[in-house]
Amino acid sequence: MTPLTQQTLMVGALLFTFGLVGFLSRRNLILIFLSVELMLAGVATNFIAFGSHYGIASGQLFAILILTVASCEAAIALAMVVALYRRKSTLDVELWSDLRETAPEKSKPTAKSESSKHAEYPVLTPAGIDPLTTKVPVTLPDVPAPKA
Repeated sequence: MTPLTQQTLMVGALLFTFGLVGFLSRRNLILIFLSVELMLAGVATNFIAFGSHYGIASGQLFAILILTVASCEAAIALAMVVALYRRKSTLDVELWSDLRETAPEKSKPTAKSESSKHAEYPVLTPAGIDPLTTKVPVTLPDVPAPKA
């Protein structure tokens, strides 16, 4: 292996390592996405080094593919960062744990739901009434349940 190929592989490995350390240690979304981009640049550099060492163009083609995927990922990440920042006014990853999907709770049947002949439907606030200041009735008139 030529010294130039070894040096290029070391640069690619360093880029990937710096990106991995940044990805694992940062909590800011923008820095996490930049770390992923750094990792992809390191992999692309290694593909180019191996392609030039063996004299084939597939390394450069894979590097172009990686750069294309990285640019698409950057566009999606930017849109996601803007949307998340508008929602919470912060980019701290720890504060986004409420976006995690939770398992639905299993509800136990109650005596009221078993003995009720009518289906329970949610009640919307009537138009023109502020639900924060006015108590909204939560019961419906007797409406027969739909037949299954």
